[in-house]
Amino acid sequence: MNAWLWAAAVLLVLPVAPALLVSSRGNALDRLLGLEMLSSALVLVLLVLAQGYARTSYVDVALVLAVLSFTGTLVFTRLLSGRR
Repeated sequence: MNAWLWAAAVLLVLPVAPALLVSSRGNALDRLLGLEMLSSALVLVLLVLAQGYARTSYVDVALVLAVLSFTGTLVFTRLLSGRR
């Protein structure tokens, strides 16, 4: 195990736990914020894993997740704006 994989393990534990807590409690906007925090943390984990395993194809997965999480957030925001 190299330093990149240790960094991925730390990034998987530290930011993911609070993001899961925020996304499981509160109103809909708070849960959406937790989901966005979780997707940002997972993009970082995937990028560090790609560096740790020296696989450039894993970077594509992280970039697709970043784009899809951003567009998903826009869609959910649009759906939640009709509730007010």
